[in-house]
Amino acid sequence: QIQLVESGGGSVQAGGSLRLSCVGSGPVLKYYFLAWFRQAPGKDREIVSRVTWHGTEMYYADSVKGRFTISADIEKNAFYLQMNNLKPEDTAVYYCAASDKYTVKVAEYELWGQGTQVTVSS
Repeated sequence: QIQLVESGGGSVQAGGSLRLSCVGSGPVLKYYFLAWFRQAPGKDREIVSRVTWHGTEMYYADSVKGRFTISADIEKNAFYLQMNNLKPEDTAVYYCAASDKYTVKVAEYELWGQGTQVTVSS
């Protein structure tokens, strides 16, 4: 069974940093496109960033450009989201996901982690 397991969420003050990790088990490498999404209360799930196992095809939402960095480590079957200069509006449940499609659409990601809460206080 293919799974994604997340870790690294938590609570920080504005301006702080967190690093989210997502580790895959099983034949996860067949899902070439990796992404982080987030969902705030009462809002739709939205993409934050995307990368491939080889570190290409990077995408960042405008709201996180210059603050968040996505990376992947194919040797560890893991990918990460380094979040710096966090803002209260970054508060959400963050999900890692994987797809075999070149996409930023929620519905086209087949494999999902369980979600991890990130809370940023002002």
